[in-house]
Amino acid sequence: MSASSSSSAQQAREALGLRLREIRVEAGLTASALAVLMGRHHAKVSRIEHGSAAPSEADIRAWCNHCGVSDQIPDLLATLRAVETMWVEWRRMEQAGLRHAQEAIWPLYQRTRQFRAYTPSLLPGVLQTRAYTTAILTAIGRRRAVPDDIEDAVAVRMERKAILHDARHRFAFLIEESALTAGVGGAEVMIGQLGHLIELSAAPTVSLGVLPARPDRDDAWPVEGFWMFDDEQVQVELVSGHLTVTQPREIAMYAQVFTELAEAALYGPAARSRITAAIDATGA
Repeated sequence: MSASSSSSAQQAREALGLRLREIRVEAGLTASALAVLMGRHHAKVSRIEHGSAAPSEADIRAWCNHCGVSDQIPDLLATLRAVETMWVEWRRMEQAGLRHAQEAIWPLYQRTRQFRAYTPSLLPGVLQTRAYTTAILTAIGRRRAVPDDIEDAVAVRMERKAILHDARHRFAFLIEESALTAGVGGAEVMIGQLGHLIELSAAPTVSLGVLPARPDRDDAWPVEGFWMFDDEQVQVELVSGHLTVTQPREIAMYAQVFTELAEAALYGPAARSRITAAIDATGA
């Protein structure tokens, strides 16, 4: 697991290891004795219990069967799968194409009522124009060498934009001013995108804040981009993969950072003036 995958996935793996250790101890088996029964090296049992190695599904089944708790196998397998999905490399998520990756997140969008998103370099997906999205997904497809289904993936993201006008949902977006001048797709694409951003900022379900580029941001410094879905989970996109944070303590940390950044942002006419300035600079 990448070190950049945060402590959340590691903590979950350690918790699973602790639970397996408790099962072994309650069964009256030493780690070495269980390893022999399972046909595994004793060091692997130790690594699993300490969270330094993840068990396989076969490990879980053998562990429970030899400890006399086969009834716990379904629950432990569900826990294992949850741990595995916390950190997913892009190559694994996108192996079936970008369209699949876009569709997979839709159920989460449908059940979320409060969205909070902070984007330091690119504009949020549901605020993007078709041309802007096409430019981004084309670059991603080229960089990651995924199947060429850009057109279908763009169509899925455009369909998802309808959620912005659903009164059951509320969106709070914080955008670094640098994202307004990122140059995605060229001047024509950016001008169209920024004009669209101004239009969407007036939507009743949308709160749009622009974090100005200035030297006196105090401690509201830029961080990695993230999305918060209610208080259920946080999703973070990193260069190598996708992190899902579910630990309440860590979700609270992201909520605190979002609040601090929100206090430093510009809204309403002040935000739109920054966007207009970016349009003028792009078309200069």
